[in-house]
Amino acid sequence: MGKYNTLSEAINDLTKEGYTFNFNLKNDCIECTENKSQLNPEEFEIDKVYRFQEMSDVDNESILYAISSTNGELKGLLVNAYGMYADAASAKLVKKLNKR
Repeated sequence: MGKYNTLSEAINDLTKEGYTFNFNLKNDCIECTENKSQLNPEEFEIDKVYRFQEMSDVDNESILYAISSTNGELKGLLVNAYGMYADAASAKLVKKLNKR
């Protein structure tokens, strides 16, 4: 998975690597509210994926995606719940996110 013990460690390190935007899941795309852009599954690549589980709460799992746009203009992070608490998304978007 990765070299990080906590989600915050990974976020801090990846931000230093240039993943400075924050993405949110929408039904069929990811959205960056900072620059008001949306990326469809064919417009971004997943560079890295990290999963985290709270030791004190096994039901509290999260997944961190380091994402870059295919045109090279955006690099950012998407944090989502993992498992039964994951946000709903279209089949095409879920397939892209689970590709790695």
